[in-house]
Amino acid sequence: MSGRRIDEGKREQWRKLIAEAARSGTSIREFCRQRRLTEPQFYAWRARLNGKVHGAARRRALSAAKAATFALVSDAPGTLDAGIELVLADGRRVRISRGVDEATLRTVLSAVGSAS
Repeated sequence: MSGRRIDEGKREQWRKLIAEAARSGTSIREFCRQRRLTEPQFYAWRARLNGKVHGAARRRALSAAKAATFALVSDAPGTLDAGIELVLADGRRVRISRGVDEATLRTVLSAVGSAS
C-alpha cells in the first residue's frame, strides 16, 4: 500500500508549481514548456490536488503523470537552444525557439516583412 501513496514532497513540489503557474501570467502551455513539463502531467496533478478526478479517469491521469517524468532544469544565460535562426537578405536575424506556436510565428514574420 505504501508504494501507491504519493510522496508528500512530490505533492508539495506540484502545489508550488501550480501556484507559480497561476501567478505567472503565461499560458499553461508556455509555463510547462519553460519548465520542461508536459501539459498532461501538469493537468493530472492539478486535478489530483484539487480532488476533481475520480475512478478510471483518476487512474488514467495518475498513470500519465507517472509515465511523464521530468527534471527541473535551468539553463545558464546564453545557452538556450534557439531552435531555428533565419538570416534575412538584409542581415537581420530572427531566432525561433522550439515549441513556438504557429500564430505567434506568423505574426512575427509578418511584422518582419512589413518592416523591410
